[in-house]
Amino acid sequence: MFKINVVSLIPEIIEPVCNYGVIGKACQKGLVEISHINPRDFTLDNHNTVDDRPFGGGPGMVLKYEPIRDAIHYARKTLPNDSHECALSAKGKVFDNRTAYKLSKTKGILLVAGRFEGIDERVVENEISDQISVGDYILTGGEVAATVIIDSVVRLIPGVLGHDDSSKDDSFMEGLLGFPQYTRPASIDKISVPSVLLEGDHEAIRLWRLKQSLGTTWINRPELIKKKNLTEEEKALLDEFISEKK
Repeated sequence: MFKINVVSLIPEIIEPVCNYGVIGKACQKGLVEISHINPRDFTLDNHNTVDDRPFGGGPGMVLKYEPIRDAIHYARKTLPNDSHECALSAKGKVFDNRTAYKLSKTKGILLVAGRFEGIDERVVENEISDQISVGDYILTGGEVAATVIIDSVVRLIPGVLGHDDSSKDDSFMEGLLGFPQYTRPASIDKISVPSVLLEGDHEAIRLWRLKQSLGTTWINRPELIKKKNLTEEEKALLDEFISEKK
């Protein structure tokens, strides 16, 4: 069983993701277990204080060291040895499908969701050095980011999707965006499905899909094309796509 522990002040934001859809079914099947640990449960004062003003001044509040540290220590107790730990932070490395795949190959994950102006840096220095960002924008808290990571990682765990090959055709799995998908009816509102998809020639379909993935990536994410070491076949298909567009 794949184990995920989330340290969060507002687990109510994360819980719905764990109860429905693919993630919910994975939990029901016993493939995944997701637990929530609230730092407020590790405070010692009557007000369950988890934040304080930042040293040096400035707006907002910072999550205190002790409650987060103790919540992390508690969360570790139920995680397998081969588990990865990371804090959700705008200062972290940008999360991508390669990272999701690496995380899915571990035995479990510990996610720490920050809030306010962030977490006392001593937590990062002494407890969890790995920080992950889900994009170059600011969220009010790490809970939404945690749900993104949970969803992206869990679907890669064997047995979670209805067909294990489903994730192989996803966008980014080969460094490219996904190809267009169609379903029945073959023609509607005078718009027809590309004929190549109806003729049963699997090699022709493979080439068409690859060309569309290359072309879509070239249009929407050209930096991915620049980073990818294209094969001769891919270069030819991309040139063909560009020529057709022109």
